Amino acid sequence: MYEIWLTLNILYELGLQHLPAVIGTALLWLVLMVVATARGRAGWRASLKPAIVVAVVVTAITFFITPGMTQSSFANMGYWVDWGNLFLYAAAFGAVGGALAWPVAAMMRRT
Repeated sequence: MYEIWLTLNILYELGLQHLPAVIGTALLWLVLMVVATARGRAGWRASLKPAIVVAVVVTAITFFITPGMTQSSFANMGYWVDWGNLFLYAAAFGAVGGALAWPVAAMMRRT
């Protein structure tokens, strides 16, 4: 339980440290959604599949490059919490990638 609490504290501190990037990404997503909606006839349903593909690709790339970026390796991860954290970090970046790709794909797949 301590490891999970420690992870949540680390995520909170990273979020505060990179708050401008977090706010900027949220604003970018909001602008993309507004533009896609304002242009009309966006293919929201048809664009889900490409957005999910982008999310999976970003998740996979993030999963494999994160240990090297943190000056660690897969060999150093001997505890299930380490693997869970790595997967959840990668999934979070994948979700952001998919969320940003969705309105772009919707604008490209007009109905």
